[in-house]
Amino acid sequence: MTKIIVVGGGAGGLELATKLGRTLGRKKRAQITLVDRKASHLWKPLLHEVATGSLDEGVDALSYRAHAKNHYFDFQMGSLNDIDRERKVIALSEFKDDHGELLMPSRELEYDILVMALGSTSNDFNTPGVRDNCIFLDSPEQAHRFRTEMNNQFLKLHAKNGQGTVDIAIVGAGATGVELSAELHNAVKELRTYGFGDLDSSKLNVNLIEAGERILPALPPRISSAAHSELTKLGVNVRTNTMVTQADADGLTTKDGDKIPAQIMVWAAGIKAPDFMKDIGGLETNRINQLVVKNTLQTTYDDNIFAIGDLAQCTQADGSFVPPRAQAAHQMASCAFSNIIAKLNGRDLKDYIYKDKGSLVSLSRFSTVGSLMGNLTKGSMMVEGRIARIVYISLYRMHQMALHGLIKTSLMMLVGRINRVLRPNLKLH
Repeated sequence: MTKIIVVGGGAGGLELATKLGRTLGRKKRAQITLVDRKASHLWKPLLHEVATGSLDEGVDALSYRAHAKNHYFDFQMGSLNDIDRERKVIALSEFKDDHGELLMPSRELEYDILVMALGSTSNDFNTPGVRDNCIFLDSPEQAHRFRTEMNNQFLKLHAKNGQGTVDIAIVGAGATGVELSAELHNAVKELRTYGFGDLDSSKLNVNLIEAGERILPALPPRISSAAHSELTKLGVNVRTNTMVTQADADGLTTKDGDKIPAQIMVWAAGIKAPDFMKDIGGLETNRINQLVVKNTLQTTYDDNIFAIGDLAQCTQADGSFVPPRAQAAHQMASCAFSNIIAKLNGRDLKDYIYKDKGSLVSLSRFSTVGSLMGNLTKGSMMVEGRIARIVYISLYRMHQMALHGLIKTSLMMLVGRINRVLRPNLKLH
């Protein structure tokens, strides 16, 4: 039986493993295995909401093991250590608990087809002090850390009868930085209803720092301008053309020598693939450790190894690279699925062509702005407000549909509505 391993349970990897399980695994045509070092999945674009407490990850997180059982694939918990292409095996590191006790020994898994979907991590560009003093909002654990530190700062302020401010600096004004800035002001607004009556937006000092000339540099200028305007209205201090050169315990230093004081610092300025991916298994990687792939999403040196999502450097027809977005991971998962089926059946594989469906940025409950169907309208269809918010939420529903199907997703939406009545608007613990 053909053995297919998917390493990485992010948006693309989990969708692909689910599709393969439903088709090949269910009919015993292949043995599908998903490998991830975590026990559960949470859609990465939601992390800024987890960080501020506006989303309870305990409700939205999905157990890999339970999902695997329901969709005819196997789940192995572990961290990738190496790839042996000659023997066609991957090596997983030993797994220990927080006390250092061994839970799972190091082991090897055989594959016929391997799909790498490990996603990305934050890129600190070797800026001094960043790794020691900043939070990287790229995992639920980091989101928890941010929420704990934020709540502690608000408690300290409350104990001082509201004297002073909570200073938060966010480096990088891409989607994560912009959405987190807005979500923080929503958190303050909600906290006022939970016994923090002395809190208001004037007590929250958020600096959003961008090295480029405008925020949301990957989006059209007028969307960037609209988001900039909305953030300024909320009270966010947006600082463009500002490069951070050092992070210390009490704040950030810029290239111009200015000091930006902050009790909490978030680094969201760029991405890279995990460091251990550099030249792994003798495969071709780029300067940010991504696997270089052909248009079929197969790696350049090995047709039996595919790469999708943020981990893949995939070149488009115009010479640019496919951007690291959730919609790209979703599309790549679908293309990789079709190509794996074609490969097993001896048919020609198809090239992956990125289709830009547009981009949306949520400014919490205050506004949503973006463009839809970017390739079709050349980015000319700008949407904002309630319509944009509905479309933004629908992107997450599409991800749920790919994992659970229509009926179960509909039930989840119903449960979400009920929880809005039963649960607090903000996770306070």
